[in-house]
Amino acid sequence: MTRAAFVSLIVLTLATPAAADVTIKQSTTGKGLGMSGTTSGTTYIKGAKMRTDMVTGDTTRSTIFDLDAQKMYSFDSKKKEADVYDLGALQADMAKSMDASAMKASITPNGQTKTIGGKSAAGYDMAISVPTTMGGNADMAMTVNLTGPLWIVNGAPGSADWANFYKQAASKGFIFGDPRAVKGSPGQAKAMVEMYRKMAELGGIAYETETSVKMDGSGPMAGLMAKMGGVTMNTSVTDVSAGALADDLFAVPAGYKLKERK
Repeated sequence: MTRAAFVSLIVLTLATPAAADVTIKQSTTGKGLGMSGTTSGTTYIKGAKMRTDMVTGDTTRSTIFDLDAQKMYSFDSKKKEADVYDLGALQADMAKSMDASAMKASITPNGQTKTIGGKSAAGYDMAISVPTTMGGNADMAMTVNLTGPLWIVNGAPGSADWANFYKQAASKGFIFGDPRAVKGSPGQAKAMVEMYRKMAELGGIAYETETSVKMDGSGPMAGLMAKMGGVTMNTSVTDVSAGALADDLFAVPAGYKLKERK
């Protein structure tokens, strides 16, 4: 999995979709699998659509998700073309590599509080594990584990709509992330969505999330991933605001060529 694809997966997942017009700014710092550094992103939400702009150097990478149409559109600020993905087909492929019934997930309060951006945030500890294989091959079996603390701000703008969207998205099996990263690590993608489904039940928005991702198991792929080490991702929300957003913000720019991808 490339650094860009992995960071895209995390940032897009941590970008919080909602059923109202909401703008969220966040920064993500990642370490592991040969990546390091900080990526900034802005997420725009309008109804069942979400757009995330992720800045890397002098390039802005944009991704639009349409929950109702089960489509993802990906393009950047330099090329005049957009990749289009059928996420319904991606979900079907993922089902071959995971046993969702064996997934375990919990987010429990740890009794801690701290102030983030002038708001009081409650601390929680998360623990999520998802058994997965690559391509349905039993010899490529492993378990993806996500652990770490997160800090929830209750009453943040868009909290109720954020929760409603993620509950709906999870019930449909919707996956947020770069399809290349999702195909390479379907268990991780599913674990991230489950984390936010659990978080949605808390009634607030995570202003800080410290995520440790590790793979274990007895197969050769698990052994290889263990040697490569785990991944840590720290995401901080710097601003959340509510306000009307234009419809064309959630459409591919005029003049861009659409390219169907699998």
